[in-house]
Formats: sequence, C-alpha cells, structure tokens
Amino acid sequence: MTVSMLTGGPVMRVAPDADLLQVADALVEASVGALIVGDREGATGIVSERDVVGALAERRDPATTTAGDIAHTTLVWCDAEATVAEVAGLMMDRYVRHVLVEEDGRLVGIVSARDVLGAYAAGDVSDAEDGDVDAGDEDGDELDDD
Repeated sequence: MTVSMLTGGPVMRVAPDADLLQVADALVEASVGALIVGDREGATGIVSERDVVGALAERRDPATTTAGDIAHTTLVWCDAEATVAEVAGLMMDRYVRHVLVEEDGRLVGIVSARDVLGAYAAGDVSDAEDGDVDAGDEDGDELDDD
C-alpha cells in the first residue's frame, strides 16, 4: 500500500506570523494534529499540537509567539508512491511523527504516525511490503505480553 492511499483532503496551512491561539484554532477547526507553515506553494515548516503545548508549558506568550517561532523547519518528505512500511521506517529513522508527501515536486499531503498505525492495524500492509517486522515467535505463534 502506498502512502498516497492514506492522504485525504487538502493540506492544512497556517501563516508563519499566526499566533499560538490562531494555530490552536486552526488545528481544532481542521481536526488535524499538524499544520504546514507557509503559503499555498511553499512549506517552510510544520507545527503540531505538541509544539503548541510545549510553547505554553514554557510559558511563552500565546499572543506574541508565532507559528514560525515554534515550527520545525527540517522537514521530512517522501514520494507519494512510497510504501507505508518505507514511511514507517523513515519516521523511526528520523524520529518524526509527520512526513510530508510530494508528487511531481509539489506537496500533496501529510502522513502521520497515526495514519501508519491505522494501516497496520487494518491489515493493509502486506508481509512482503513489511519485511522487517516480526510479530511472532520462532514457531510462528503470536507473542503474548505475559
């Protein structure tokens, strides 16, 4: 399964100068966990609900702290044809929860760790695609948590 199957609606964005309250409003309104910081064509960063909470926990002023101030600017990208397993590995290697999806040089979506987990939980990731994950013991039985 490719990650393009996991990306849905339009990419939600916020201006770099949006304050924390505007960022929080945009996250809630869009029902997403992360927003792209930038204009229609560009992506200068990504800001997540964790970033907002972290800024508030640091007692930063929500009226003067902007999306650009707290955004992560080292963006992790994948191609729309990347497999779910490839993106899961990329998330683990780069220690991120959101990967931007590009097709023909343009941003077409964001895939989250929750999206990837959902694909695994639904059984949408084939064993051939997911070569490194072993869910059983040597006899092929499921492992239990006892």
